[in-house]
Amino acid sequence: MNFEIQKRALTRVIRDDLDALVIFWPRQDTEWDSAQDPVSSLVRAALRQGDFEHKAGAVLALYAHAGIKARHVVVASVADGTPAQVRSALQAAWAALKATKSKRIGLHAVSELSGASLQAAVLSLADASYCYTSTLSQAKPRTLKQVVVSSPSVNTESRTAVAQAQALVSGIEVAKEWANRPANHCTPTMLAEAAKSIAKGASFKCQVLGPKEVAKLGMGAFLAVAQGAAEPLRFIVMHYNGAASSEAPVVLVGKGITFDTGGISLKPAPEMDEMKYDMSGAASVLGVFKALSELKPALNVVGLIPATENMPDGLAVKPGDVVTSMSGQTIEILNTDAEGRLVLCDALTYAERFKPQAVIDIATLTGACVIALGGVRSGLFSDHDALAEALQQAGEAAGDGCWRMPLDDAYAEGLKSRFADVANVAGRQAGAVTAAKFLQRFAGKMAWAHLDIAGTAWRSGAAKGATGRPVGLLVHYLLSQVGKPSKGSAAARRRA
Repeated sequence: MNFEIQKRALTRVIRDDLDALVIFWPRQDTEWDSAQDPVSSLVRAALRQGDFEHKAGAVLALYAHAGIKARHVVVASVADGTPAQVRSALQAAWAALKATKSKRIGLHAVSELSGASLQAAVLSLADASYCYTSTLSQAKPRTLKQVVVSSPSVNTESRTAVAQAQALVSGIEVAKEWANRPANHCTPTMLAEAAKSIAKGASFKCQVLGPKEVAKLGMGAFLAVAQGAAEPLRFIVMHYNGAASSEAPVVLVGKGITFDTGGISLKPAPEMDEMKYDMSGAASVLGVFKALSELKPALNVVGLIPATENMPDGLAVKPGDVVTSMSGQTIEILNTDAEGRLVLCDALTYAERFKPQAVIDIATLTGACVIALGGVRSGLFSDHDALAEALQQAGEAAGDGCWRMPLDDAYAEGLKSRFADVANVAGRQAGAVTAAKFLQRFAGKMAWAHLDIAGTAWRSGAAKGATGRPVGLLVHYLLSQVGKPSKGSAAARRRA
């Protein structure tokens, strides 16, 4: 799907060759009181009759109206034009248009909207029109091919916002694609091949390690999770080098459990099919790298994906087993369904070799986070205030919010073990926090953050499907770091 932005007045847009047109109508419309175009006249009449109101999401639908070239037109109120209000308007407009099978749609702002609001409109349209097709015998792909964004005035901010939206849509839909795939169409090997196909070009590199290489590294926790699976594990290392090699990278670590049965601590059968989404953290890393390939920002990024299935084979790790992580710390595995933190802890230790300016792990880690925050915000855990604040700001800018959770040392008490340095679970209370406390042990002195996306990575029920979150948050965070001296850079050392 392609996006473009044009400077257009409403009187010109209604003559454009479009299959459908969405017109974002603001609360402050006094300048249109005397406008003579057919849309303005209809909106004035509808407002007088109470058939249209200045409430975000209110719509007025037209069909084959004289003086308007597009067959389908929806006027949607954006009230004050905030990103959230624009999202509501677009969703309401799409509900009226989704059956039209339009190929070319216009999104016109009657009065100037911020870049963030324009981006929200584009991302909402892409999300609403997304179609999964990979494993359908009679797939019905998205008919929408082109979106023309227009406004009476177009500036650098709006052009940048739409260009970023194009890259974000590409990245989010890569994340959706791989998270939505059934586990037999998304094995660790297939995930590695997807990473290789994305990490192409002069600025990219991708390395894939197998069981022998992982064993040589001493990743005993990762190997323990994988030992019950017939599908061989893969440790995927992706590089994007957009800045000088002296600039310290941001490292993204994505949990890649391509299917999670729970292992010997077997999950209940209802909704176990949704455990194909347990690699959504890995999918988000792939999505970020896809967006980077289009945006080409001046920074360095490393993506680490420990990928495996968690299966209850006769060779599977058992509750009570003790394993040695890459860091040398021993772990008593009290629950084999707490496997995500085991693959992540070894990846966090591996991340140290890059001397990163920041490391962020992304994981569908705990059901406890779903109870705490639902599907609205991802859980954010960090012992680094500046990193946490930057991620929160990025989430707000992206419409992909997170919420900072506590990391008090007292929460680690339940992780104590008589038989190892640490246990992998600490009971039911504050489960999302104790999982983060476990990971914190392996982050060392790095600036580290953990995003628990168990509630936000996918939707259940009739709308079942991956959301592509938190690709938007991560890309906005990375773009916010462009031009800032990294901790490991020469400029940063001079400032210290």
